[in-house]
Amino acid sequence: MCFAVVGCGGGAWWCINRISAARHMLDTPTSKIRSAAQGYVEFYGVLHEVPTVPQQLAPLTGTPCLWWRIKVEESRDNGKSRSWSVVDSRTSEGWLQMADATGECLIDPSGAQVRPTTRKVWYGNSRYPMGPAKSGLFAFFSHNDSYRYTEERLHVGQPLYAIGDFKTSGGGRQGLDLNAAQSEVIREWKGDFNGLLQRFDSNSDGQLDDTEWNRVRLAAQLEAEDRHRQTSARPAVNFMGRPETSQPFILSNAGEDELARAFYWQAAFGALACLLGALAINWLLQNYHG
Repeated sequence: MCFAVVGCGGGAWWCINRISAARHMLDTPTSKIRSAAQGYVEFYGVLHEVPTVPQQLAPLTGTPCLWWRIKVEESRDNGKSRSWSVVDSRTSEGWLQMADATGECLIDPSGAQVRPTTRKVWYGNSRYPMGPAKSGLFAFFSHNDSYRYTEERLHVGQPLYAIGDFKTSGGGRQGLDLNAAQSEVIREWKGDFNGLLQRFDSNSDGQLDDTEWNRVRLAAQLEAEDRHRQTSARPAVNFMGRPETSQPFILSNAGEDELARAFYWQAAFGALACLLGALAINWLLQNYHG
């Protein structure tokens, strides 16, 4: 009964999740980086190196790349069947950069569904590969080896579809919420209350009266406005990251249409699992009561 309930509930959740992701992609218009509105957006572009940051080396093959994800599995045999158990699974850290014809955007891939087209699976007899991956007949006869390696990578020059939360810093793009900015400055100054007293406690009584607090607020307002002017004067820098809401955050070498088709197929399998789970629950209940 437990497996049937999990299958039914998990299948339903997966179906809804995949359909929702597909609808978000199809309903979000493609934007250009330079003119994109702040918030949830969709871009098409090309992967570039992040300036001043060297490319990484993928751990299993040593291949230079911008991003990698690896999985090492060990074969376990209980005498009746063979299964694979994950012994190492890691994903690279560090930012990506994409560009279109209008500009560039830095991307923090943390929390993203990353779907690269560069994916390699091979086998060996040591926990980590010894030498290059096998190919041809060697690869065919290595399926009985004790370890399976999977490595996925993103490379310079590959196309990238990205949908997520977009923000621009500098370039005069961001507005000023004066009350919030003033409050932030005051909170920062309160972290050094002795310094605050030295600056604004004019009668040296060890506390700030109403008049002195008014001077604090005025000085904080001026400081907030000055900080905003300095930030706005900097060149615009674009960022994409994980949305704070439940909207999907996806980075893929495949385009929107291909991704949506894959998600709809996954939703269909989820619906099938839900149906089979529901039928199993019904059968179990009928036989139990019978």
